[in-house]
Amino acid sequence: MPSNPSRSRRRLPPPAHADDHSDDQAPRLYTPAEAAALLRVPESWLRRRAGRRQIPRTFLGKHLRFSAADLAAIIAAAAEPATGRRRPRRPRPPSAADLPPPRSHASITAAPQPNRSE
Repeated sequence: MPSNPSRSRRRLPPPAHADDHSDDQAPRLYTPAEAAALLRVPESWLRRRAGRRQIPRTFLGKHLRFSAADLAAIIAAAAEPATGRRRPRRPRPPSAADLPPPRSHASITAAPQPNRSE
């Protein structure tokens, strides 16, 4: 059977990288897998947070995507300011290694008995 040339697949250009954006190009939208790889988090974490509306996201119809601004907002929201001081540790309960060794019963029974008068 000869192949139909009108039904041949078209080759798409390779995706543009974030560093070669120009004003005349459309904004780059990342799939959840690409965004998770850039943020170095599990894709499931990203999808779960987006589903709960806890992080910025973009929908193209029913397809979840993330813009560069969305990723920047996710990073900014997760940033913690430097405090310069560490929180003091909660004191831990003493373990068996921290307690003094128990005294033997021999020292208790060997103690002199007080004189009893009957």
